[in-house]
Formats: sequence, structure tokens, C-alpha cells
Amino acid sequence: MTLDMKDFYGDVFALISKAEEYVLEHINIGMRLDGLLRVDVPEIDREAFREAIINAFCHRDYCEYDSVNIAIFKDRIEIRSPGTLYGGLTIDSIRKKMVSARRNELLAEMFQRSHRIEKWGRGIKMILEREPATEFEEIGTVQFIVTFKRKTGKLSAGVFQGTGTHKSSQKSSHKILDMIVSNPHITIREMADVLRITDRAIKKNIESLKKEGLLKRVGPDKGGSWEVVSNPA
Repeated sequence: MTLDMKDFYGDVFALISKAEEYVLEHINIGMRLDGLLRVDVPEIDREAFREAIINAFCHRDYCEYDSVNIAIFKDRIEIRSPGTLYGGLTIDSIRKKMVSARRNELLAEMFQRSHRIEKWGRGIKMILEREPATEFEEIGTVQFIVTFKRKTGKLSAGVFQGTGTHKSSQKSSHKILDMIVSNPHITIREMADVLRITDRAIKKNIESLKKEGLLKRVGPDKGGSWEVVSNPA
């Protein structure tokens, strides 16, 4: 079921950036604490899906009147590019060997010069190292699909065509933790005023943070304080 569809236009570098932003907007973003610093952790490795996006634009068949498509479902993300593997490559060979073939020589050279591609043939290896469950599929002679399995299925399906702005699904929770680190005695009302959301929304975020083991209450509701857990179990 598709709940969202957007078309984007622009040069290839802009579309790659928009594609990456779109994925981040529609997947779950967790977090971990490095000391007191917050580090965002997407449910799918960012470098892995970014590499797949770059490959989709670099190696697609531009003779086909089609676009790069990103389909986001509850259980997976599919990155689809027009055309199949080039130069006699097979899915088995790209999975087991560091090999590559350039369909678009000038574009590939531009990608390499701009440091978007570091070494030919390493992209698939890197994707599989970071996301071992990644699947590759050719549909007839018209489409190549890279599928990433999602760790959770809380978000609705979305379809990306062509190639959003980044909106962290846990932005309020992150800001709450930042405020608590600065002032462990801050009240729910004060946090709600700063974020311009309701007390109920603050309480809901706090309960989620407690369940994740990232936050705990020390002492009574009145007169106590908050504590950010830097090493959650």
C-alpha cells in the first residue's frame, strides 16, 4: 500500500542528496549516547543505502525513459534503477567478487573525481559488510533492485520516484535529552514551553525514553531530577 509519492527533479548530485534525505525521513532513527553526546542511528546503515543510491544513478541505463525509484515499505526499502547489470556481470559475481563495469563512463569518472566513489568494485562489498541481509534482483531486462530489510516496521509505506528534507522521527526526544543534560531539574511544563508542544506529548516522549533505558527519574516527581543514562543496558 502506497501512502506517499513524490517526484523530484534536478542534477544527479542534487537528486542523490534528496534521495538520501528522503530515506532518512521515512525510516526509524534511533540513538545511542557516546558519553553525553547523542548519536543518531538509522535502522538501516546510512553508508550502505547511500552507496546503493549512488550506484543506482551511476550505473542506470539512461536510454530507458524511466527514473530511479525508492519504495519504502513497512518491512523493507527497495532502490530501483532502470536497466540491469552491465558488461556480463551477474548478481553472483558482484556478491562474491570486487568487480564492476562502467555503463556510463563520463558519469562514472565524474563520480570518482568528486569522491563519491572511492574504489571500483568495493561498493557492493561495503554494502554487504554493513547490511549482510541486502538482496539484489534483476527484473527481466528492464530493472535492477537493491532491497534492504528494515529492523522495525513502525512506519507506513512510501514510494520515492526520481529522488525529501530530513525529519528525524525522534526530534522531540533528542531535544528533551539535550534539555535534561543542561538542566536535570527541568519540569515537563518548561520542556513543553520550549518545544511548543503539549505536556501530554512531553510525557509520551519521556515514557518512550524510559522504556528504551535512556532516561530515569531520580527522587519524587516534585523535588526530584532526571538522569540521562549514558550506558543503557
